[in-house]
Amino acid sequence: MGGGALMTPVLVLFFNVPPLTAVSSDLVASAVMKPVGSVVHLRRGTVNLSLVKWLCVGSVPGAFSGVLIARALGRGQEVQDFIRIALGVALLLAAIGLTVRAYLRVVEHARRRDGRAAPLPQGRPSMTIRVLPTVVVGLIGGIVVGITSVGSGSLIIIALMALYPALKASELVGTDLVQAVPLVGAAALGHILFGDFKLELTTSLLLGCVPGVWVGAHLSARAPGGLVRRALAFVLLASALKLLHVSNIHTGIILLLVALIAPLLWMLVRRRHGFPAWRPSAARSKSPT
Repeated sequence: MGGGALMTPVLVLFFNVPPLTAVSSDLVASAVMKPVGSVVHLRRGTVNLSLVKWLCVGSVPGAFSGVLIARALGRGQEVQDFIRIALGVALLLAAIGLTVRAYLRVVEHARRRDGRAAPLPQGRPSMTIRVLPTVVVGLIGGIVVGITSVGSGSLIIIALMALYPALKASELVGTDLVQAVPLVGAAALGHILFGDFKLELTTSLLLGCVPGVWVGAHLSARAPGGLVRRALAFVLLASALKLLHVSNIHTGIILLLVALIAPLLWMLVRRRHGFPAWRPSAARSKSPT
């Protein structure tokens, strides 16, 4: 999950930062932080560079286009309202994307358990790149990131899962992370030139990001992944509703309904695919989240 999906709404909702300023400053901070994780995946060889290339063919110009679309709306309250609504929609899509990703994981685990998954090849497979759909995914993702700073790690990875179901989980994460470097870099450059970039805000974000990444890495190693993803989807939904100007009462009602209904639906999904409704602690490493 990209940092923009959390950091940008926090700046807007809790610190009253203008939406365009929050997007611009967050993208520049992300452009500094993204390469760190990318180097690790490149060294491990868990990156499909051909896939990265075709994604960037669409995402880099798309990111610039997103910035120009935002700037074409002017500099007044209209552009701030547009960015806020676009950010809310992007966060809503990110929350849905997390849910879809979890469902696909359950389906994949069920296929492997039943022996219906494709056998693993003996050598390193040569995956066929679907050029046009990949470029289109990059283009749309770039536009969304350029406008909202959300999508480089939360939306594109869902599209990659749909286009390339045979891609291993480690390569999926590595490829998505590496393609996000030029994507976020292009969006950051566009916002420096045409957006509302604030150096002092970006500096503060970076000062908090460095220890935050360290703490988050240690917490993620101990906290159950499924619990973290469910909490994250809930937070994204709450942020999206507030950015879309949903009243506090209606937001509370929606979140309460989701908190009551979502676990029941999730139990039905797991039972339908032959898993226990709740994951036993002893089987945590074997059954899907």
